[in-house]
Amino acid sequence: MSSSPTAPTSTTASSTSSPSDQLDGRVALVACGAIAQPCKEIVERHDWPVDVHPLPPLLHNQPQLIAGEVRRLATGLGASYASVVVGYADCGTYGALDAVCAELGLARLPGLHCYDLYAGPSRVERFFADQPGTYLLTDFLVRSFARTVIQELGLDRYPDLRDTYFGQYTRVVWLAQHPDDELRALAEQAADRIGLPLTVVETGDARLEAALAGIVGG
Repeated sequence: MSSSPTAPTSTTASSTSSPSDQLDGRVALVACGAIAQPCKEIVERHDWPVDVHPLPPLLHNQPQLIAGEVRRLATGLGASYASVVVGYADCGTYGALDAVCAELGLARLPGLHCYDLYAGPSRVERFFADQPGTYLLTDFLVRSFARTVIQELGLDRYPDLRDTYFGQYTRVVWLAQHPDDELRALAEQAADRIGLPLTVVETGDARLEAALAGIVGG
């Protein structure tokens, strides 16, 4: 994660923001830090005129703050870009993010959470219908599990909290966008840390790509 969470990730040689940039039709993508890198890779693949501005992924631990942070960053970027879009699903804001998007006239990614953007909402629903105690991981969560889950929940210091947090879960499902040997090993370690069996479901990033194209005009 960038030490400056609002610093843009430019997809061209120049990332300078000024009123003249609006003439170039550049788009600012205010993105959840958990999907900012995949979004950047998709943008670069298509050479879209988009700059990715990530917010900290740990906002997901306090989803009541997401809408306000999106409003703050989007408002600040509005004067320097032809348009601003939001790289979040609802993400536990229970409509608060939609209210901000309606207020500022912003488009956002569809879905209830980022898992929908990888596996599709109907498939995610089937996971939970099959086993309500399903714990989902993405590539980002696999890579950052030690920090974003183990450390944030205090399990590195108080391992006996495992049952408090995960006692009702029955499996881990990794929605693998780009699985390789390193990520598979990390996913297995993550599942082992919380004492659950691992299921790997390869999703790719085609759904995220299509959703992103829909809001940036790609």
